[in-house]
Amino acid sequence: MAKKKVLVACGAGIATSTVVMNHVENLFKENNLDVDVEQIKIAEAKGKQEGADLLISTTILPTTYSIPAIVATAYITGIGKDKIDAKVLEALKD
Repeated sequence: MAKKKVLVACGAGIATSTVVMNHVENLFKENNLDVDVEQIKIAEAKGKQEGADLLISTTILPTTYSIPAIVATAYITGIGKDKIDAKVLEALKD
């Protein structure tokens, strides 16, 4: 599998995206996936989507993207984490 790139976004690119970034980095390690994870502000997503394989956001998506985008508030609330994990892994399959 080729190396993947995932953008992790929240409103300011600081707080909730840090929680999500730590979670998905562990998820990728547990599943032996080679993934670069970049933490960003949601406002930066449109400009950074080229070359990325997936956008994971903790906030509503203000627009549409050319890459798959997952709203992952479950990583913050703890409710439905397994479902989001499955969506993330599915989105990164070749």
